Amino acid sequence: MAAGTTIHHHKPSHAQAQARRRRPGGKGAGLWHFLSFAAPGTLIYFCLVVLPITLSFGYSLTDQALLRPKTHFVGLRNYQLLLQDETFLQSLRVTTILTLIVVIVPNVLGVAIAVLLDRRGWLYNALRSVFFTPMVISSVVISVIWTRVLADDGPINQALRALGVSEPPGWLSDPDIALYSLASIVCWQMLGFCVVVYLAGLQGVPQELAEAAAIDGAGPVRRFWSVTWPLLAPALTINTVVLLISAFKIFDHVKVITNGGPGTGTTASVALVILNEGFVENRTGYASAEAVVMLIVIALLSVITLRVLQRREVQL
Repeated sequence: MAAGTTIHHHKPSHAQAQARRRRPGGKGAGLWHFLSFAAPGTLIYFCLVVLPITLSFGYSLTDQALLRPKTHFVGLRNYQLLLQDETFLQSLRVTTILTLIVVIVPNVLGVAIAVLLDRRGWLYNALRSVFFTPMVISSVVISVIWTRVLADDGPINQALRALGVSEPPGWLSDPDIALYSLASIVCWQMLGFCVVVYLAGLQGVPQELAEAAAIDGAGPVRRFWSVTWPLLAPALTINTVVLLISAFKIFDHVKVITNGGPGTGTTASVALVILNEGFVENRTGYASAEAVVMLIVIALLSVITLRVLQRREVQL
């Protein structure tokens, strides 16, 4: 430092000191912002999701009944009874078959239709709306319509009789095919969702890759399998998880179309059995145990599916 140089220390003014004191600290400001924006959503999530799940688990450890004032703690007895309950086990088998069909069929048909509709023009825009329309209609309305269409004296069987089929199938009255008819209705309604998601995925496929593959001599099928399909992995993940959760907790279609019949439990889903146990048989504690098991199964299947499909996305 040169000789004779004087260092002047400027004392901050009173206004600057006040502003510095009013300025929020780093951690405190972050916590305040988190509480301000996240607290309402967190509170709603807690009241509508966490609290009901906790209460259901608590009820599952009791013999609670809505019409009986006294409740006793029974521990894990309800869960032990589930392993011997043929009605519940049958509903698990029915729901598993239904879920497999609903996950596979809309995915396969959805990607095929999306590829066909991935073009410009008013006709293709109109067709997209047509395929998506069932998704915005109430499941109850869809179920009522298809119940009439597939009835023994409905339009389909009348058309088959007109074509010379003397004994057309009992689409909803035959225990051997009622479940597959029910699954077909759910697939029909969910198809539009898959088509829209796959169409969104197709918009993100670079045309340069397809053109380069075509120049290398790859045909349409080879281009789709080697270029387009790998890039649709995120869309496949979304569709599979949504279909899996929707199918495993299905209730509306089953209740309106077959009510678990024909016969005994041939189309009864887990959700239908739970509602019957809780509100018809008045066994709230036992129904809560069934609901907890269904929640655990859905959570495990969803996590496993996400891990497998997301690993495929990373590998691609």
